[in-house]
This record gives sequence, C-alpha cells and structure tokens, in this order.
Amino acid sequence: MYNILVVEDEQDIREILKNYLTDQGYQVVLAEDGLEGIAEFHRKSFDLVLLDIMLPKIDGFGVCELIRRESEVPVIMLTALDEESDQIRGFDLKADDYVTKPFSMPVLLRKIAAVLRRTQKEEEHPVIVYRSLVMDPAGHHVYVQGEEADLTQKEFEMLHVLLLNKGLVLTRQKLLNMVWGEDYYGEERIVDTHIKNIRKKLGMNVISTIRGVGYRIDKEN
Repeated sequence: MYNILVVEDEQDIREILKNYLTDQGYQVVLAEDGLEGIAEFHRKSFDLVLLDIMLPKIDGFGVCELIRRESEVPVIMLTALDEESDQIRGFDLKADDYVTKPFSMPVLLRKIAAVLRRTQKEEEHPVIVYRSLVMDPAGHHVYVQGEEADLTQKEFEMLHVLLLNKGLVLTRQKLLNMVWGEDYYGEERIVDTHIKNIRKKLGMNVISTIRGVGYRIDKEN
C-alpha cells in the first residue's frame, strides 16, 4: 500500500484529496504548511508527495528543494501558478509532474498512478506469502503449493488488493474503484464473478464473504 504526503494549505482541497486518495487505497498524511510538511516527511517513509506551491512558512519550491537534498521520492506540484517560468522552476527542482488548479480529480489520480509506476522499484513490490499461496507482483505470478494459478489481469489485481489489505473488509464499490477505476459504471456483481473465479483457480478459499458488506482476506495468526 502506497503512502502519500499531501502538503496543502487550503482545508477544502486537503479534505477532497484525502477522501479520493483513501478511496483508492492509499494511506494519506496531511500537512497544512511547508514546515509541517517537512516535519511529516521526516516522521515516516512516503512513496509520493503532493505539494502545493503557495504555502505558508516555507513555499512549495523551498519544500521540494529540502526534500531533494535527501530523497528522490516522487513529487507532484499542485498550484494556481500557471506561468511557464513557475513550471520550469518546479521541474528544475526535479518535480515529477506539475498540475495547475483547478484540476480534475480523475486526471490527478491517473497522474499519481503513472508517476508511481514510473518510479517504483522492485523492492517496493515484494513477494507476498499467505498460507500456501505465493504472489509475485513484479513477475505477475501466483503459486498455490508450488503450482501456478492462471489468473486474468483483473483477477490478479483483485487478489493483490485484497492481500495488501488483509484484515480489512473491502466493499464491492471499493474493489471496483481500486481495480477498474472510478470511471467504471458497470454492475457491481462483476466483483462477485471474479471472486468466484479466483477461488476456483486457486483451489482454496482464502477470501471471506462478509454478507451485505464485501470481501476480506483474514490476517494470519
């Protein structure tokens, strides 16, 4: 699961970003000014930083410069400044992308996913072992008792999401958002069909149905 730091001084935008990112399965930490952003950045490891430029105390350019002195973590700048010179300054500070306000949340979510795909390292996708199941996300393999299970792309992604969120109940809608994307408007029951197929192909039932709520893979004791 990816950790994202959002540094944004406008409360409404902070909350909107948090809600959308959380719905996509990201872990989110919020900061409302540059100093708090730097402090939060040093408290834990992040996979991506969403960074407003016009911040109190230390502006986004200053925050990005400080981050770059010690880390290559992806940075996407969010700003109302749309001058070419501002964008060039951001890229000169090694920002990975630059998004001007107002922005489309679906587009921003896809930019985040694209940046994470470009910058992810093999160690960020370790092999997952659960009971007699072994999932290799980097190689796109799933093994049960040493035998490979032939999962489709969506089945693989759904199993991966459930394994990354062991112990949590994921609703059909959340699984649709995380696997198919927010712009998918098909039937929720497609999730049930994929879960049924995953169980059959694995030959074991690691996915619990939580009636009236969704699905869960239990944590191992």
